Amino acid sequence: MELQTETQKEEDGERQREEGERPREDGERRREEGERPREDGERPREDGERRREEDRKIRRDEDGGQKLGKRKAEEDEDSPNKKLQTMDHSVKVATHYNSLQEVGLAARSRSRIFFMRNFNNWLKSVLIGEILEQVRGAGPQQVSVLDLGCGKGGDLLKWRRGGINHLVCADIAGVSVEQCQSRYEDMKKKSHANEKIFSAQFINADCTKEVLAEKLADPDQMFDICSCQFVYHYSFESEQKADMMLRNACERLKPGGFFIGTTPDAFELVKRLEASESLSFGNEVFKVSFQSKGFYPLFGCQYHFSLEDVVNVPESLVYFPLFEHMAKRYNMRLVLKQRFSEFFEEKVKKEQHRSLMMKMMALEPFPGEDGGRQATDSTAEYSHAKEHSGRAGVKLPLGTLSRSEWEAASIYLVFIFQKIS
Repeated sequence: MELQTETQKEEDGERQREEGERPREDGERRREEGERPREDGERPREDGERRREEDRKIRRDEDGGQKLGKRKAEEDEDSPNKKLQTMDHSVKVATHYNSLQEVGLAARSRSRIFFMRNFNNWLKSVLIGEILEQVRGAGPQQVSVLDLGCGKGGDLLKWRRGGINHLVCADIAGVSVEQCQSRYEDMKKKSHANEKIFSAQFINADCTKEVLAEKLADPDQMFDICSCQFVYHYSFESEQKADMMLRNACERLKPGGFFIGTTPDAFELVKRLEASESLSFGNEVFKVSFQSKGFYPLFGCQYHFSLEDVVNVPESLVYFPLFEHMAKRYNMRLVLKQRFSEFFEEKVKKEQHRSLMMKMMALEPFPGEDGGRQATDSTAEYSHAKEHSGRAGVKLPLGTLSRSEWEAASIYLVFIFQKIS
């Protein structure tokens, strides 16, 4: 469900968005005046009883069901059919991402979810930037990073701007890794003579099955940061895969190092599914489909996700309390878990983040510039913005996302773990 598909961005395209013309948007005014879509559940105001009920739905019975489920899972994991299914799923993931086509800036700008992708990209930029500040504040001058699930290299420019010293990129999709490496080499060639670009290693590996440490060029390599963006949920197909992914993310982190990432919020997905009259939910830009509802196993609870008519491989719910518990095996403590809406509302208070948001065109101007068209012709998609724009004292244009884009983006959460000394 990789809504943030800026792994397909080219260096020139990303620079153009981040350094190009700023939309006529005042980030602070936008936040204070609240023109974002106002859907039920849009903002993560946790209702204790509802969350407890969803928690009960997802968890297995501790005394009976979990023991039986664990034993059954162990038996199934060793069965020929399970091994075949596991192999097929890994191949599907790699094949899907290998098949994604590179598109130019012009094509991306015409995408129905152009602003949502930019919004997600802005969010990742803020996350990475703030973590780099914390790492440097603790003392290290030489910063090493592991990009787990690097894709085609969409975050290379973020690491470049962050001034890191070494980067290891790993991904299951071989073609994606090759494109990532090619993008890196091209970035080095285009860099200024006095600019030092970080060194890098590129690894094609299934990080849910293979020990990444055994593939490092430097057997003693340690990392300050592991970044895992829109990827970790694939590992929750089984406990073994989820644990191996965690091992690869955390075992080579230095004491005080960070494991950061973005992943779908299982509670939000279950809430929307339970509210639906069918086994699916969505809108004009995305759709999520389950095979059943009412019982959600801890591992292998799969669903299908489609975005702009592109069907992805099956994904699995990540039950976050279990994720947090498993991370403790690797001396990791949870520092932050926020839904995208929470993260946005907190970070947009800072001038530097508002400025970056405008440069990256992370919000759509409403009404369209010079009376131009919006991302969609559906007036209902902007009813929230239209209502707000009619209020006294409101300056136009507003900065917003269409209702459908916000519903899609708000499925996700941000997490930060830190390694205990």
